[in-house]
Amino acid sequence: MDLNELKNLNMDDLKAKVLAFADKKTLIKIGVSLGSIIFFLIIYYSILNPIVNAKKAKISDMNLKEQETAKFNKDIKSKKRKIKKLTPEYEKYSTLFHSKAEVEGLYQTLSQFAGENGLVISKIQKGKPAAVSKAAALASGKKKKKTKEKTSKKNVAYYKIPVTFEISGNFIGYIKFKRAISLSNKMLNFDKETIKVVKGNTTGTIKVNGTLTIVGLADDFS
Repeated sequence: MDLNELKNLNMDDLKAKVLAFADKKTLIKIGVSLGSIIFFLIIYYSILNPIVNAKKAKISDMNLKEQETAKFNKDIKSKKRKIKKLTPEYEKYSTLFHSKAEVEGLYQTLSQFAGENGLVISKIQKGKPAAVSKAAALASGKKKKKTKEKTSKKNVAYYKIPVTFEISGNFIGYIKFKRAISLSNKMLNFDKETIKVVKGNTTGTIKVNGTLTIVGLADDFS
């Protein structure tokens, strides 16, 4: 712009040129600001946001695991209290179980009781011990659907040992024989028995065939 043009330029034109120049600078600033914001948003949502979300997920997972661990520890403490409560009961009743030596000497024991009551044992045969789990022993008083499952040695509460027998003698003597066994402070159950009067015998002799179950200590038969 030369001197002549400057002379001919009025105030309105000068103001318009100044405003136009100022608007260009403002638009540039606004453009730069918007560009910076857009760039930041791109960086945030493409890089920073996934990292933040991943950390949030990790923290949430840690909190969940802490809650599960606390619940697990609480369950362990509860089970320990139950075991502590049940242990004296188990020790009390385990004295009723037969040791292996007592089972081996069963014939002699039964023969002694039989002889004291005028009876003669003509047959006695032990069957295979069957393991009873601790869970089954605790639930023995409840109705429960029977399922076949293997019992590990450490989970065995006791063993049930079936014994078949044949015994003859007087009926009253047999009743006394069973009573003597019941007073022996050992767990022994008569599961089934068949009593028949011996034909042709005038003394009222009977013959008994049956099965009884003795309970053996877990440690002795595992």
